Amino acid sequence: MTMKSVPAAMPDLLPAETPMVELRGHSYADYRQVVPSLLDAVAACGCWVLEQRALSPTMTELRLEVQLRSVFELYSGFMSAGVELTRDSHARMSGLCTVRDHNPRQAKRRRILTIRLELSFLEQGGSELGTSSIGVA
Repeated sequence: MTMKSVPAAMPDLLPAETPMVELRGHSYADYRQVVPSLLDAVAACGCWVLEQRALSPTMTELRLEVQLRSVFELYSGFMSAGVELTRDSHARMSGLCTVRDHNPRQAKRRRILTIRLELSFLEQGGSELGTSSIGVA
């Protein structure tokens, strides 16, 4: 059965496309502490880890699925694990929290969101761009 052959009277029976929320963050803590803590926080709020992979020695990516009703818990889990979100990522998460809390008709609280978190591990004393400062002896 193709999408064209589905009667127009049955739109609710079709799976809705899962929206992707792109987030970026960083941490000054050691990845060996942050990642397990982050995974525990994600599991505690009912998220599913779809993929975890290293992009470089100082960067990792997590793809998660979460119900919209658990977005507060996920956001607080990021913070408690030591993840600092960029300004844009903070705005996206704040927006999701606002939709979930203040617009329940459009929120569709059982809606599933896919979140892609790109997480960089920075050294203390590095520049704002995440490169380490070079000491001169």
